[in-house]
Amino acid sequence: MNQIIKDSHNQLNPLYNQDFYQWVQTTIYNIRNRDLKSLDWENLLEELEGLGNEQKHQLESRLIVLLEHLLKLTYWSEERNHNSRGWQGTIIEQRKKIKKLLKRNPSLKPFFSEIFAETYQDARDITIVKTGLEPEKFPLESIVTPEQALDENWLPEEIQ
Repeated sequence: MNQIIKDSHNQLNPLYNQDFYQWVQTTIYNIRNRDLKSLDWENLLEELEGLGNEQKHQLESRLIVLLEHLLKLTYWSEERNHNSRGWQGTIIEQRKKIKKLLKRNPSLKPFFSEIFAETYQDARDITIVKTGLEPEKFPLESIVTPEQALDENWLPEEIQ
């Protein structure tokens, strides 16, 4: 293993800013050796919080992409024949990845429901810009329920 730094707490804070990888290795070493006094608790807690937030951001990002492609598939009829297979592929991919993310992190299910309406609005705004279509073409209310969004057999009626 790389040279592990077993210095005092005062020297771990600068390490965090100077060499993050080495800070991680040192933190792992200290935890494995139950050397809790040498842990950089402030940055360790910040990193753990960041890991949790990263899962939430990933869920939100994947949901935006999913809803964006459902909107394109439903309303961008001029491009549907040319792009529908790619859009449907992206829809399938995002559904699978969201389901896996929720399976690994079941406590994110309430967050999924909580952000669904806002995420639809984000996807609507993005789709309006990407398609160049009039905003009125896209409903203000979601065209899909949270359950339908994850249902691999569900597509908008216009497409089936």
